[in-house]
Amino acid sequence: MSISRSNWTGIAFGLALACFAAYQQFKLPPVLPVLLETYRYDRTLAGAFMSVYAVAGLAFSLLFGRLLERKGVVGPTLVSLALSMAGTGLVLALPESGWMVLLGRALEGIGFAFLAICGMLLANANASARHLPLVVGMTAAWIPVGQLAAMLLAPIAFAWQGWQLLWIVALVGALALAAWTLVLRGSDAVDPPAAPAPPGPVPGAAIAGAPRLKLAIAAGIFMLWSSQYFAYMTWLPQYLVEVHGLPVSMAVAGNMIPVAVLIATTVAVGMVLRAGVPVGPLLACGLAAQAAIWWLVPVTGADLGGVISLIFYGIAAGICPTCLLAMPSIIVGRGRVAAPAFGIIMTGRNIGVLIGPVLLAQAFEITGAWDLAAPIFGTVTSLAFGLGIWLTVSLAGARYANRP
Repeated sequence: MSISRSNWTGIAFGLALACFAAYQQFKLPPVLPVLLETYRYDRTLAGAFMSVYAVAGLAFSLLFGRLLERKGVVGPTLVSLALSMAGTGLVLALPESGWMVLLGRALEGIGFAFLAICGMLLANANASARHLPLVVGMTAAWIPVGQLAAMLLAPIAFAWQGWQLLWIVALVGALALAAWTLVLRGSDAVDPPAAPAPPGPVPGAAIAGAPRLKLAIAAGIFMLWSSQYFAYMTWLPQYLVEVHGLPVSMAVAGNMIPVAVLIATTVAVGMVLRAGVPVGPLLACGLAAQAAIWWLVPVTGADLGGVISLIFYGIAAGICPTCLLAMPSIIVGRGRVAAPAFGIIMTGRNIGVLIGPVLLAQAFEITGAWDLAAPIFGTVTSLAFGLGIWLTVSLAGARYANRP
């Protein structure tokens, strides 16, 4: 059954789930310098506080994708929110133990793995064909919206309650979303009709052959892109504190620049896609820009050139995930049939989240400086660009509409 009118309640609910999941993950980086100073965590262990979300995603994303396709949204969403609250409570109770913090973050990460897939699936499935490109752009902003919320709350936390305020807000948010889930139970918002799949040999429940290969390449690009993005966003505040001597509040403010630009870019990209621009070439351009920014780091420096670099980083970082998150709808269609496809895409992303923060932490431990970041991630994004060219050519030559 095709969707003639967008269900904005379902879209809003899906976006809320995804943005909450992102807030859960990214409430850590703004307060990481304070936590390192207060509790003296090992730096590699601190990097694992972010990467453990990826471990949970790798373990459960494909499973959750199939579960969504078969069982629906309500029950698993409530369980995921309960796990999220349990992990948040554990960190609040035992912050002095790095390993207990890691366990708490792992529980949050399991909840994140489901909420991220579910949120994107619901937002896309509740959108009409007319609004889908715009919703794809809005959906791609889930990570930066969660990041920005945490960054804006961090200064308030430092001035009033301490870092714990960000975790308390997470508990309140999880309870609110659980209540909203119960209110929407049984409605089209959480069980929308499926839109027709694009033409091509796509089996009903099993994704195989050419569609699976395209999804695997897209997941590989997402892995490479996410490794540099999550390393950048995890350690940028610490870098600004250590290298440039900024206070924590100023470091957090500096981190907001690319995030704010990214949010605006994702919405703009959604409008561009709605105007008919193909996803493949747009993705290739974004990846090329991302690679160029990393290779130019020795030139841009930390003054005005550094600020300009942050802005252009945010623009490129807004283009890439918007295009990548459009791939399931392009390749296999929408509704529950797309849930396994989102599981494949998110698996690639989670591998990148696992690798990036720890890789950069290890590079720092070996050299005692941040100098290896640019050549490492310049190489990573250049490889992603090469895969993006392959995917662009593949989509252009297939019987897909190369746009959501």
